[in-house]
Order: sequence, then C-alpha cells, then structure tokens
Amino acid sequence: MDASLRDNAAWAGASPDLSVLIPFLRDDPTELLALLEREAVSLGGRVEIILLDDGTADAALTARLVATIDGMSLPVRLITLSANRGRSEGRNRLAEAARGASLLFLDSDMRPDHDRFLTVWADLARDQAPAVAFGGFSLLQAPDDARFAVHRSMAARSDCLPAGQRALQPEKHVFTSNLLVRRDVFETEAFDPGFSGWGWEDVEWAMRVSRRHQVVHLDNPATHMGLDTVESLAAKYEQSAPNFARVVARHPDFVCAYPSYRVARKLQAVPGLRLIRPLLKQTARLSFLPTSMRAFSLRLYRTALYAEAI
Repeated sequence: MDASLRDNAAWAGASPDLSVLIPFLRDDPTELLALLEREAVSLGGRVEIILLDDGTADAALTARLVATIDGMSLPVRLITLSANRGRSEGRNRLAEAARGASLLFLDSDMRPDHDRFLTVWADLARDQAPAVAFGGFSLLQAPDDARFAVHRSMAARSDCLPAGQRALQPEKHVFTSNLLVRRDVFETEAFDPGFSGWGWEDVEWAMRVSRRHQVVHLDNPATHMGLDTVESLAAKYEQSAPNFARVVARHPDFVCAYPSYRVARKLQAVPGLRLIRPLLKQTARLSFLPTSMRAFSLRLYRTALYAEAI
C-alpha cells in the first residue's frame, strides 16, 4: 500500500459541496489550516479539506498535522504517500478522494487575504457552479526579505494581477494555487502526469479546458508565501523548459500569443546564446544591481532556456 489515511472526527458525517485540496511536500500546512478553520462555524459543513503529503517521509511533521486536524471542526482527511508521485498525479489523487461537487486546489504556501475566503468560494460553487474559476494571487503577507526581492518584483509584474486583466487571456493566468474546478470538468480533463518537475502543467490543463468551458476570473486572492531566491527560481526555470516545449507542441495557437514564446523564437537567432545564458543568471544574482535589472536578467535567462527547448 503506497498511502495511509487519517480522518478527523468531523469527516465521516460530512456532506460537503466544496472540497479544498492541498498537496504538499516538506512544507508544513498547519498555519494555512488554522486560517481556514476560522470559517468552520459559518460554513456549517459545506466545505471539507483533503491534504496530500506527496512523500515527505517526516514522522514529526505527520504527527503535528494529525494533532492539528484532530482538533479541527472542518472535516479533514490527510493522505500520506510513501513516495513522491509528482505534482500532476498528486492533484489527481486528491480529486479522487474528494466528495464535493466542486474542487478548490490550494497550495500549502498560500494564505487567504481575508476571513471570508472559503465562504466566497463555497457561495460561488453553490450559486453559479462555474466550470473553472481562478481567485488570484497577492503579495500582501509575503516576506519582504532582500533575498526574495527579485521574485517579489517578478510576481508583482506577472502573477498578482486583478481579475479584469487576467480575463484578457483567461487560460494563461490559471494556477493550481487558488483554483476552483467543477468535478465533472476535472473528471473529463485531469492534469497530465507526463509533465515532470516544475511549471506549465496547470496552464496546459487550462488550455485544454478553455476549448470547451469558460474560465472565470474573480478577485478572491490569497498571498503566495513561498517566494524564492534567485538561485531557487532559476532552478525551477531550468526544470520548466521541457514542460514549456511540451505546451508549445500541443497548443501552438495559444502559445504564439505569449511574449515568452515570441522572444524565445527571436533569441534562437542570437549567436552563442548558450554561452550568454549563464551570464544572465549571474547578473540576476548581483545584489548591488537594481532589482528591476536583476528581474529583467532572470526573465531573459528563462526565455533563453525556452529558446533552446523549443
């Protein structure tokens, strides 16, 4: 058996409309659970939470989580996998365990920006039942350490956008960190387990879904707490390059409108791009440079990786 289950006392008798699905690997989601628990009384059993530990193998963390969920009024199930199965398969496993008609994918490093966060999602699911809806990101509660300055700058520019702006390219601005999906939609369009590492599996999924369903954007944000250093972010971009190529091959009609693709195509004509690319990452590391310059260098580094991948 590759998984163990732990349900709290509220789980068995619940009949939820909305299932909140939280995957994690080595993160501690107890702070997020405490924030969600604030709404337990007002929700009246309409919402359940399912956690999936994707192979952390940390007995102390598991013990803390069990103690936390046993004290919660919200119905909670903890699924602990014995080995890492990856982002796409993990989310598919969460969906299989869910009982609600709508699924809210929420990353463990997100923090709701107001105390009616779940209520807004539950009301939307009950009253409108959209096929797909994305609530948005913010940086309101994110750490402002200098080592995260570049990521903060990049996220503010490209991720933390109001609903009206996101809706102009609805499939592009979909991330599984704060995403509502109706169950019947997810059952026909699951995440592709062929993606490996970090990046693009959620956007590719949204591209497929948007061909048949409306993707709704609203302002019900949560803060992305997991800002990265330049080194960590660069490593993620390196992982994402093959995934980007996979998206380009499958959805050229969408991707051709993305600036990252258009610039990547132009960079393919630059002589010695492979030699230039490490210099871009090194420039992004230089803390004495303006943050805007460092962020530009890191974006160009990412695009250079994509140019070599497509």
